[in-house]
Amino acid sequence: MKRKYDKIYTDLKNRIETEEYKYQELIPPESALIRQYDCSRNTVRRAIAQLADEGYVVSVNGKGVVVIYKQNIQAKFALGGTDMYREVSEENRKKYHTKVLCFTELTVDERISKRTTFSVGREIYYIQSARMIQDETYIIDHNYFLKDMVKGLAPEIAERSIHEYIEGQLQETIASTRRMMTLDLATELDEKYMDLGKYGCVAVVNSYVFNADGLMFEYIQSRHKPEGFVFYEQSNANPVSYLM
Repeated sequence: MKRKYDKIYTDLKNRIETEEYKYQELIPPESALIRQYDCSRNTVRRAIAQLADEGYVVSVNGKGVVVIYKQNIQAKFALGGTDMYREVSEENRKKYHTKVLCFTELTVDERISKRTTFSVGREIYYIQSARMIQDETYIIDHNYFLKDMVKGLAPEIAERSIHEYIEGQLQETIASTRRMMTLDLATELDEKYMDLGKYGCVAVVNSYVFNADGLMFEYIQSRHKPEGFVFYEQSNANPVSYLM
């Protein structure tokens, strides 16, 4: 027999996916859900926690629970932390650094909007960078940041850690990241900077990053050299992706 919180989770999930509760809107407060489902506060919280773990909602202090689900960005895999590659390199005493290939400012057009889900007309930073271990490129990143939410970006910041800058200098909380992993044919840029050898494809991780207010401020497409890319999962933890 299905547990009570599973039924609540399934019902809320269906309401979100059918856009009864729309992207960036609040779901009903706990008190209303308790009355609606005739259950305890803890049961409601367990259902919401499961939705949060799967990237459907995020809790915002003083506001409520915000829907962050969009059909075209919902993750099929929950991958590891944004600085995992650097951390793994340091643990293995390997030299890690980021080389900025392109840093520019753009206005979102239809093509960029379709890729990132940012609204047409928004001002963004666009950054191409190569992630290197022992002077060998393993990842090409394509980063898109909303300028009005991530102010003052510069190439030297991108070569260090943008997320450290966001959390340290801008005092902005990175509350939730949803990621989707696919495979794609290698582009000219991939082949130029990565030694793909016999591989004609790359592993692609698309990431959608939200702040503590449930607002998406960053889209990243990371294109990984197949050699050294690992997708790892264990039953009691979120899946992670890292370099060996």
